[in-house]
Amino acid sequence: MIPSLARSLAAVHEQRRALEAQIGQLLEPHPLSAVLTSIPGVAVRTAATLLVTVGDGTSFPTAAHLASYAGLAPTTKSSGTSR
Repeated sequence: MIPSLARSLAAVHEQRRALEAQIGQLLEPHPLSAVLTSIPGVAVRTAATLLVTVGDGTSFPTAAHLASYAGLAPTTKSSGTSR
């Protein structure tokens, strides 16, 4: 049982590596590829997810709007009369 599961897990890991290579080939020619993958913690899959989610960013009027959309900008939370 365990050897079979280990082989299955190894096959899944190989499929993920192959898929990441394919995504990398598709991502490489994009003009924002180098910028996105230069961000610490952003690799091929995260960069591709960002591009799919926000596109080229032109739908956001400013960088602050994009940061707010991503949940990176500070906001004031209030409930009733207290903050």
